[in-house]
Amino acid sequence: MRHCSVQVRGLLTREELDRYNALMEVGSYLESQSRHDLSAVVQAEVDLLIVPAIERLKDKGRERDRMTQEFLEEQRRAEWERQMRAMQEDE
Repeated sequence: MRHCSVQVRGLLTREELDRYNALMEVGSYLESQSRHDLSAVVQAEVDLLIVPAIERLKDKGRERDRMTQEFLEEQRRAEWERQMRAMQEDE
């Protein structure tokens, strides 16, 4: 059974995490019994279960990118204003 990343697991709701852990336990048991055909079905369910958490992770990344862009624009604006003040003082 393939685990999802720690970042994705951290964004699962309590209900999703409980279901994820139960599915992983069942899948691991099936693998230990060499029932890879059935564990593949369980893995597919895990893959579907984590899709909302992956989307939440993507949203967090987009928000972080937006905040970084705003910060950089503010820095450029402040630098431009500083240069304008310096030019006015030189005149």
